[in-house]
Formats: sequence, structure tokens, C-alpha cells
Amino acid sequence: MAGGLKEVRERIRSVQNIQQITKTMKMVFAAKLRKAQQAIVQMRPYANKLNGMLRNILSNLDGDASSAFGQERPVEHVCIVPITSNRGLCGAFNSNIIKTTIRLVQEDYAAQFAQGRVTLLPVGKRGNDIFIRRFGKQVRYIKDYVTLFDDLSFDSVNRVPKQLMAAFEHKQFDKVIVVYGQFKNAGTQYTTVEQFLPVAKIQSDAKAATKADYIFEPEKEQLLEHLIPSILQTQFYKYVLDNHASEHGARMTAMDKATENANELLRDLRIRYNKARQESITNEILEIVGGAAALENG
Repeated sequence: MAGGLKEVRERIRSVQNIQQITKTMKMVFAAKLRKAQQAIVQMRPYANKLNGMLRNILSNLDGDASSAFGQERPVEHVCIVPITSNRGLCGAFNSNIIKTTIRLVQEDYAAQFAQGRVTLLPVGKRGNDIFIRRFGKQVRYIKDYVTLFDDLSFDSVNRVPKQLMAAFEHKQFDKVIVVYGQFKNAGTQYTTVEQFLPVAKIQSDAKAATKADYIFEPEKEQLLEHLIPSILQTQFYKYVLDNHASEHGARMTAMDKATENANELLRDLRIRYNKARQESITNEILEIVGGAAALENG
């Protein structure tokens, strides 16, 4: 029984050490979340307004001007941009994005996948490692931005949409899809699939109600040439910031749940320890009583 008590004591000590680590990690991720949340909360209204304006402009050009980024064509080659984190310990955050990406490749774009016309541009190490093991050489890879989260400045992130837009203009891709975690709050993140290129136009039934009569200065063609790429770059930056905040929210929540689970485990272990200790004491008393009775009878 002494061996059993020692084993339970060691387990209690081990769980307490792990709990201390999860508490500390929760505090660290909470601090990182506050900074990431502030960035996306400030960025999102601006990016959403620009995106709405872009869709409205491209939906109402009326043939007098055009943009390559709004032209839809048959999807022969698709590029999917899954944005995951560099590390784990964030619950189902990465796995949800990875599963969604796999579904897109194998189901939504099965025909392109069968012909080897699917390209993955993974952002984040977790997704990149799994996609290589899952698909091997069945898809094409652009691995230049796997470590993008090492530098989240606008100029660094801006390289990705620039390359995507150039490839779309040269018809290397007919559609570009982004899969990322959309941040709502620390405990809620939504795996979101958005079409980056071509720019999705406003639906015809809502077009009349949302059509805006913009006054362009300078000329419309000259302005769109610079305005549309700038808006698309801002939109992609929002995707990355959204995902960054979602990652820290998911990681903080995971550490909080781990701490709670450690509390429950400690409670069960202490109950086991107390029962084992009481049993040990009872056995010792019985041995003493039995020995005393044996002496009296002898």
C-alpha cells in the first residue's frame, strides 16, 4: 500500500507541475491576444468598407472600364491559400483549417486535383507539414511564405497578394481561395473560406439596391489601376491579422481548458490518495489490534 501512496503522490506532483505551466502559458497567450485583437479590431472595419467599395465598383463598371481582377473565367487551375499557425497547442484551430482545405482540394475542386492543377500556398508551418504528407506531389506548392508569421508587417505580408495578383493576371490561376480563422472573440473562431480572386461581384438581385454612383478623379481607368491592387492587399492583410488573433484566442482557451482539466484530475487523485491513506491506517490499526489480541490469548 505504501508503494501505491507513493505512486499517487508522484502523479499529484506531476499534474501540479503541468498545471503551473498551463497557467503561465495562458497568461502569456492572453497578453499576445490583447495585442493581436487590437490590431484586427482596428483593421477590420476599414478593410471591410474597402472590400465593399471594390465589389460595388467592379459590379457597376457597365463595360466602360474593366479590371483583370474582376474577370471570371473557367476554373482550370485553382490556388488555395490555407493560413495556419507555426505551432500547435491551440485546440482544433489548425485541424479545422486543414480539414477544410483538404475538402476543397478533394471534393470542391476534385477535377482540377485529378489533373494536377491545384496549387497550395501554405502560410504557417503546421499546415505546410501536413499537406506535404497528405498530398505529396499530387498538388503544386508555393513554399515561400511558410514562415510569414515571423514578420507580420504590412510590407512583409504584402508580398503574398502581389504574387497572387500577378499570377492571376498572367492566367496562371483562374481562382484564388483563402482559408483562414475568422476572429470573433477569445473563445470563438470561425474557419472561413473566401474567394480572393477574381473579386466576387455583388449579386444581381442586390445590385440595384446597392449600386453607388462614384465620381472618379482622375480618370476611372487610371484610378482603378492603382486602387484595386491596394484594396486587395489590404484585404489579404486582414485575413492574416484575423488568423493571428484567432490563433492566440484558441491557444489561450486551450490552456484554460487544460488548467481546468488538471484541477479535475487533481481532485480525483486527492480522493484516491485519501482513500488509500485511510485504508493503510485502518490496516495498521487492525494489525496492532490483532497482535495485541494474540499476546493476550498467548
